[in-house]
Amino acid sequence: MAIAKAERLMNLALCLLGTRRPLSKRELRDSIEAYVEAFGPGNGATGSDDSFNRMFERDKDDLRELGLVIETVESLEGEIGYLARRDSNRLPPITLDAEEAAALGVAAKVWQQARLAGAASGALQKLRAAGLPEDVDPYGPHGALEPRIPVHEAAFEPLMLACRDRRPVVFDYRKATAAHPEQRHVEPWALECWRGHWYLAGWDRDRGAERVFRLSRITGKVRSRGGRYTADVPDVVTVRETVAGWAGEIADRSARIRLRSGAGYPLRAKATAVRELGDGWDELEIPYGHGLDAWLVEFGPDVVVLEPAELRADVVDRLRAVAKG
Repeated sequence: MAIAKAERLMNLALCLLGTRRPLSKRELRDSIEAYVEAFGPGNGATGSDDSFNRMFERDKDDLRELGLVIETVESLEGEIGYLARRDSNRLPPITLDAEEAAALGVAAKVWQQARLAGAASGALQKLRAAGLPEDVDPYGPHGALEPRIPVHEAAFEPLMLACRDRRPVVFDYRKATAAHPEQRHVEPWALECWRGHWYLAGWDRDRGAERVFRLSRITGKVRSRGGRYTADVPDVVTVRETVAGWAGEIADRSARIRLRSGAGYPLRAKATAVRELGDGWDELEIPYGHGLDAWLVEFGPDVVVLEPAELRADVVDRLRAVAKG
């Protein structure tokens, strides 16, 4: 059914773009096979005329929502016609500098391990055909290091589409401190990659508050749900700040930990002070914000939290949950 509608809309768009004069509803009905098969020729029964008029108006609204500029023209005889002028529906020339092309190349790399890898590559090829400078390589490294953004989680694609289409979703989520997953009803806002992990920021309907979910902790399939969002979607900056805060980016105090020598280089990079303790251990002072306990757990026996006490307790709780399975 979706394919049939897409084909009907495409044929209608081609008719409106290909004509040099406005076409009436009757002419469009007789020219498009899908209309003829469904309702017969333009001089059909009144009932079929009414059904066709409703479908035609819906199709016309859908095309306009997709961005097609459709003009309504009234002839001298008072007949209404429709056309889509090419000059009104022509995209402006595509101009990209080296930095913009490199950004598109990085975006395409997100899909290098996903089902839409071919589509991303094809899109860049079309940009090249549309005028992307030949001396710009959107896939090439734009510096000494080449960024890579892996996408291993099966939940990435359905959540990305749900964010785009503003569709609520349901999935089973296992918290780091829980032995078993629980169902979450979420209005997804955006996906963010942080420290090599993907996170979903959205509105948790069950808790009535914004939440961030790590995709690797989503179990099973992501299911779409009907209906509209119940909470306002914040702008991009706010979403990014939410992800950063819940993932440990925003710190408002300091924590003191013991770290095994030669381990935990990401922690060392964040440290504001490092002191050698001997016996294969160092003492670090690191920024302490939301999500630090989950990050420290990833280093296992190489990290011991000294203070504050609540951080130590949170890490111990998470380790016990992991040990219970």
